[in-house]
Amino acid sequence: MVKKVAIIGAGINGISCAVQLQNKFKSAVEVVVISEEFSPNTTGDGSAGLWGPYLMGKTPNDKIFKWSKSMHDFLKEIWLSDKAGEAGVCLIPCIRVTLEDGNIWEDIVYGCQHLNQKQLDSLNEGRARKFTRGHFFTTFTSEPLKFIPFLTKTFLENGGKFVKRRIQNLNEFSHSSEFDIIVNCTGLGSKTIVGDTKMHAIRGQVARVKANWLYCAFIDEADDGNYIIPNTESVVLGGTHQIDDFNTSIYPEDSEFIFKGCKELLPGLKHVPTLFQWAGLRPGRNDVRLEPEILSNGKIIIHNYGHGGCGVTVAWGCAEDVVKIVQTQFSKL
Repeated sequence: MVKKVAIIGAGINGISCAVQLQNKFKSAVEVVVISEEFSPNTTGDGSAGLWGPYLMGKTPNDKIFKWSKSMHDFLKEIWLSDKAGEAGVCLIPCIRVTLEDGNIWEDIVYGCQHLNQKQLDSLNEGRARKFTRGHFFTTFTSEPLKFIPFLTKTFLENGGKFVKRRIQNLNEFSHSSEFDIIVNCTGLGSKTIVGDTKMHAIRGQVARVKANWLYCAFIDEADDGNYIIPNTESVVLGGTHQIDDFNTSIYPEDSEFIFKGCKELLPGLKHVPTLFQWAGLRPGRNDVRLEPEILSNGKIIIHNYGHGGCGVTVAWGCAEDVVKIVQTQFSKL
């Protein structure tokens, strides 16, 4: 008998789970993605898609490493194929500054080197606040505006189905639905849909500009730092991480901070045209919640949310864990 799985949420984590379930179970499982919003209107669509763990609270490092490496390996597979352009996957050099030593991603990215004092002095020339440490390495971007539609296309070609629907209470939905397993990938929506009071918004505002000559990312990870991340057809300038701010309107003061800071880092951005500005809400949590919940009626919900600022970075690895849980639960049904 064909098992039925519902994925609630059509962002990068929901679509990753849907595709991996199809890859694992083939025609033995029918996968339906249910969401109120779809790409390009998900939180992930506004991000630059640079690979790198960020804003994951106290999630254990071993889990972050495992999930992140899985995504890095998947992006490498795509980049080496003829699908890289369609998926928006690029391999780019990156400079990260004001970092502590011993970051868990150093053994995953390519050619990671600590910046020496001469290199730091060059970056600090004319700056009031000096960078004290940093790294240079090469890693991937997976531009969500292309990457999510790429996975969506794969899902549909494999027989997947979409349902546009707003679900307000996940327990009530699960009791009345025909699905054997429900996977909750609602991100910040889990604050209301399952009543998770640990969820909080981390507001992020960015700008996209036209600067196709730029082929290197620059990340200042100080609390008041800026970042510059090239995508295939635009460059993302950022950014902010404002806790418990649910406003997705554009703040003029944030715009000033972003443009002023990024132009100070790279004066060549002074005259580039602005394409648009965007603000979204990252799904913040003290740690990622990835676990099954067995309801009183025997129905199964697998929670996969709270990925903070790196949903794109850990989505594929988290989806692998979701598949393992589904496999275990199917053996009990």
